Formats: sequence, structure tokens, C-alpha cells
Amino acid sequence: MKSIQITDKQVYESILAEQKRQSEWMELIASENYQSPAVLEAQSSVFANKYSEWTPGRRYYWWQENTDVIEQLAIDRAKEIFHADHANVQALSWAAANLCVYSALMNHGDTILWMDLTHGWHLTHWAPVTFFSKVFNFIRYKTTPDGKVDFDQVRELALRHKPKIILAGFSAYPRELEYEKFAEIAKEIWAIAFADVSHIWWFIAAWVLKNPLDYGFHVMMTTTHKSLRWPRGALILSKWVVSNPLKKPEDTIENIPTRIDRAVFPGMQWWPHMNTIAAIAVALHEAQTPVFKAYAQQALKNAQTLAAELTARGYKLVTWWTDNHMVIVDFSWTDLDWSIAEKTLDKIWISTSKSTIPDDPNPPFRPSGLRIGLPAMTTRGAKEVETKLIVEYMDQAFKNRDNEEILADLKNKVRKFSLKFPVPSL
Repeated sequence: MKSIQITDKQVYESILAEQKRQSEWMELIASENYQSPAVLEAQSSVFANKYSEWTPGRRYYWWQENTDVIEQLAIDRAKEIFHADHANVQALSWAAANLCVYSALMNHGDTILWMDLTHGWHLTHWAPVTFFSKVFNFIRYKTTPDGKVDFDQVRELALRHKPKIILAGFSAYPRELEYEKFAEIAKEIWAIAFADVSHIWWFIAAWVLKNPLDYGFHVMMTTTHKSLRWPRGALILSKWVVSNPLKKPEDTIENIPTRIDRAVFPGMQWWPHMNTIAAIAVALHEAQTPVFKAYAQQALKNAQTLAAELTARGYKLVTWWTDNHMVIVDFSWTDLDWSIAEKTLDKIWISTSKSTIPDDPNPPFRPSGLRIGLPAMTTRGAKEVETKLIVEYMDQAFKNRDNEEILADLKNKVRKFSLKFPVPSL
């Protein structure tokens, strides 16, 4: 970073401080991870200098022979990994990608059936503070007491409200979804089955979890960061063939790919970030390696070890288990709440994030749960033995949350532990 050091010392010092923090802290936020050196290099490449409106072979600007190669590589790799007929790799974020899908497939006032806010929601699916809520009609389904999706309710709501889209997706749900049941209900009412797999698609890429596109879904969206080790962007994947991109497609299932492409550009956004797309291409290549598959398998082992250890120590978990990378601790029945738990862990340099629990009595910004995940620490090399030690640190912190001397000692232990597992690229 010699150029930054010379040009802007304030930014340079902030970068160094963040590098130090990431190295010394234990990262347990379920949606965070570390990008690989190759991905970081691609993001910093000269592709950041290039305008590339529209798609490969149909650009508005000249001299696209290299950008076309990069974007087509990303498209082809995404299609192969996720068994898709079409892939759009240009969406800039989770919210942008969801809005592109909604605008491609629905009209103003149409209905979408989605998971309830407190049962696993994400803000980009719907929330009163979002733009989506002003345009579309949202109907919510919930989970049963054992944590599974209530498909009797899903079907009843679908038959009554006739949604245009049935959405299977979550931000804070630790179990695998039964995609085939969603697809059956969607088929019954001629709705589009849409899966948001932003938190789990790395497991799908590694064949650890099921792929919705293999179970009758029409569209699947994922961010390319969160629990992954990729740049910040999104993919929109779909089935069926691409119709003539120069002709406005009819609103049919067969035309979904073209409708999505047109919603991304020129509908919702303009210039794609070609440096990010280059990094996505690199990351998709990494996802096809045995190393990545072993990483995903280890992350699942670590998460299930985390769940088992927390349960054994008396903590209550939402659904009592996990099929993916996260667990959600329910503090609603204890003298702890998420703010005390989160702040206690902050004192010993462990990062986590708050989460709702089903039918949470508290509002989303002051919920009853704590979401914990191990993708980042798995990237740094932690396995089951280290996971058990992580739970020990957390448990000791909660039990001694008012003892500053013990918390200071735990912070020192966490720091030493974290430095034994270096962050990639640092």
C-alpha cells in the first residue's frame, strides 16, 4: 500500500487499524468472511476503469473483447455450478438483485408470499422501511414450534391470495428448506418459485445442501459475499432459455431470463462493476476446487459442533439444531438479552450479531436472539477442537459478565487464539 501511504495517510492508517482488528478479533458474524488473495487482486485490477453497459457481445461501448471474456467466464461457471440455464452476474448487491427479480416478474400491486420477519426474514424481502413495501403486496408464512416451515399454512395462504411469487429464503434460519414442497405449491397456483440462498449457496456449490433449481424452482438469487469468500455483488440464476434479447419478452415463465436481464439493465442499474465481475469469475473458479468443497464440509461440522456444545451447556437454540453455518441462541427466557450478550462478547473481542426469534416479543432492532456462525473462523483454519474452545470462551464470558478482571483475561486468550489463525491476505 505504498501509494496510499504517500497519498492519504489517514486512509492508510485506518486500513492498518482494520487489518489489526480483523487479525486479533474472533469473527463469529454468520454473514462475514475473508476474501481470498486472488479475489482481492481481481477487484483491484484495471477492469475497474472500463464502462461495459449491457451483456457480452451486445455492449454500447467499444473495445469490450476482454470484458466480454471475463463476464462470459463468470456466467458459464455460475451456470455449471448451479445447474442453471441462465445467469446474470451484474447485480450490485442483495437488495438490488431482489428488486431486479421483483421488477422483472411482478407488476405494481402484485403479491409475494414470503417468510415472516421474526421467523427467518431479511429486510430485502420486505420491511416497512423498504421501497419494496410501497410497491408490492407481501403475505407472510411462519414456522411450526419445532422450527420447520408450516407448509399447511403456506398452501392455504397461496390458494387464498394467489401470489405471483412464492419466496423461499432467509437470513436467520438454521435448517434446510424443503424446496420440493414450495415448488409443488407454486405449480398448483401457477406462481413463480423464487429462492434467495444468499446465506447458504456456498454449501449448495459444494453439494453440502440441496439446490433449489434441482427441485422445480424457476429463479434463484444469491449474494457473492456474506458467508462466502467473494466480492460484494450478486448472481441471479434461472431456468428456461433466453429469448431474443432485442425484443421485449412476454410475461411467461419461459422468458424469465430475458425479463431478468432487462430488469437489471436498463431497468434498475446501468454500468456493471467489471472489476467485481472479474473477482466473481475467480471466485467461481475457486468454488469448483476440492479445497473449497472441503472448506464447506468443515464449516458444517464446526456449526453442528457449535450447536451441540451450546445445547450441552444449557443454552436454548432456535430449532435446537443447525443444517447450515449458523445457530441462533434464544435469550428470551434468561436474564440475558441480545444487547448484554453481544456487548459482553465485544469486551472479549468476539464479533456476533443480533437476531429475531420466532414471534419475537421484542422489535427487530431490539430482538431476543443472538446469531452466531463460523464461516470466517473456518476460513482461518478452525476445526471441531477449536470450536469447542470458542464455546468455552463465550460461556465463561456470559457467566462472568460483571467481572471485568475475568473478561480482561478472556480477551487476552481470544486475542492469542485469533492470532494463531491468520486472516488470508494479512
